[in-house]
Amino acid sequence: MIPKESLFVISLFPYLGFLWFITQSKQMPRLALIGFYMTLVFVGVTIPAGIYAKVAYGESLANIDWLHGGAEFFLTLSNILVVLGFRQAIIQSRQASLQKIKDV
Repeated sequence: MIPKESLFVISLFPYLGFLWFITQSKQMPRLALIGFYMTLVFVGVTIPAGIYAKVAYGESLANIDWLHGGAEFFLTLSNILVVLGFRQAIIQSRQASLQKIKDV
């Protein structure tokens, strides 16, 4: 059985590959791309927060509400950026389609 900590580290490699491919494609809405990169910030905050929770409180991060909520804020922020990025892209696409119809 693979420990959950190892799974967490292993899961970063496919995600980094995902980020590399979507960045290279240059088709991802910029704000959404920033949101996907913000997920790495969430990971970067969560790891030390989890260590602090264990050392300072002897508990897992999930059991220390203020610390867990602070870390989760970064995941919420990244999700908002992804949604706003795709929303912006949809609006721009619709406007471009309407412009094409007007031009005809």
